[in-house]
Amino acid sequence: MKVETIRAWMIAAGEVKARSGEQRHSTSSLSEALADADPAVLAASRRHMAMLKAALSRIRDAWVAAQESLLTVTGQTRLLEKHPALEDSIRLRLPYIEPLNLLQVELIKRHRAGEHAPQVREGIQLSINAIATALRNSG
Repeated sequence: MKVETIRAWMIAAGEVKARSGEQRHSTSSLSEALADADPAVLAASRRHMAMLKAALSRIRDAWVAAQESLLTVTGQTRLLEKHPALEDSIRLRLPYIEPLNLLQVELIKRHRAGEHAPQVREGIQLSINAIATALRNSG
């Protein structure tokens, strides 16, 4: 691992202060992003888009590696352990957002396959707006 990477993790964990010009990264932001990401939605995408299989596998591996690194650096046993309210918010919203993600994957697959009916395009736009609204309203 590069010294810069280790230093960035140490800054994010609050172990050391950032020097002038160094970026500060929030481990809680990374923790939230990883908790929001759902490998199950990734699996559904994989079934519909065989051409992206290798890329999706690398994304999942990177997600797992990032999660493991974050937990090691922060000393947590699970994502958002130090932010229980946000953890609960994400846990409670996932059952509602996951079906929207899966619907969106199906509609995009149809659109890419040449199905350009107005209902498909509208469904894609509505699913994007619904997911964005759900994320915005639930933290």
